[in-house]
Amino acid sequence: MLLYLESVIKMLVEDLKKTGLQAAPADHCYAGPEDVACDVCTGRKLKAIKSCLSCPASYCEKHLQPHYDAAPLKKHKLVAPSKKLQDNICSRHDEVMKIFCRTDQQSICYLCTMDEHKGHETVPAAAERTEKQKELEVRRLNIQQRIQEREKDVKLLQQEVEAINGSADKAVEDSEKMFTELIRLLQKRSSDVKQQVRSQQETEVSRVKELQEKLEQEIAELKRKDGELEQLSHTEDHNQFLHNYPSLSALSESTHSSSINIRPLSYFEDVTAAVSETRDKLQDILREEWTNISLTVTEEDVLLSPAEPKTRAGFLKYSHDTETLFQSFQDTEL
Repeated sequence: MLLYLESVIKMLVEDLKKTGLQAAPADHCYAGPEDVACDVCTGRKLKAIKSCLSCPASYCEKHLQPHYDAAPLKKHKLVAPSKKLQDNICSRHDEVMKIFCRTDQQSICYLCTMDEHKGHETVPAAAERTEKQKELEVRRLNIQQRIQEREKDVKLLQQEVEAINGSADKAVEDSEKMFTELIRLLQKRSSDVKQQVRSQQETEVSRVKELQEKLEQEIAELKRKDGELEQLSHTEDHNQFLHNYPSLSALSESTHSSSINIRPLSYFEDVTAAVSETRDKLQDILREEWTNISLTVTEEDVLLSPAEPKTRAGFLKYSHDTETLFQSFQDTEL
């Protein structure tokens, strides 16, 4: 049975070969709206795989074969499929334009050299293409060199950006640390002033209250003596008065009145004035240094700088100015 089937298949294949029937081309082999169609195909045209500048025409694989087999056709110029082959045909003489007129800078056919381009400087289009190709390569080389230079510049600018960002981040970080230290120092000085004022306040109040207490005791003693004197003054018996009078103790002089120094109500105004003066000095320092810092930052040139970025030095200077400000503040005594 298998032998019989194989025999039948062989017969069918032979019949197909004899009748010349072949499998139909796949749909993707046919030319679409965007494709270059074979100029030789009839009916539904296949895609062209080459265009011939000499014919000029476009050919599918099957119809291109003579260009590979026939000796005269082998000399034709084959190019990628093109829809602009008609541009190679002289509109005046309907001939392929294989000549270039240097006088008029245009492609022409050989018949054009005999009439409107007669006497002009003409060369084969292939020769002109070779010369222009050399010029093109030189121009391409120049462009490629410029591309390399610009890519190098871009790389340098990228390094500049990285240097700017790194230096700026460090400047911000260092500045924050120093300003934090300034704030901490301010807070410490504020606390010191507060502690000194409160300590002095306590000392002064204690001194005043101690003196006040002694004076109140003296007042009480004086009132007691005044009461004795008053009682004696009301004694009606003269002898009794004279007898008791010598026994009254003499009034001692006050030992406290001379130590009392009533100050105006501005005990700590000197402290306030000193702090105010320090504040004004600090504001002047901040104002002057901040102007320098701002100018340093805004005057930095970050475009097309040399390989060693100037911005890094600028930001280091900014950091140095901030340290100077910090040191100036530390040297200021409250």
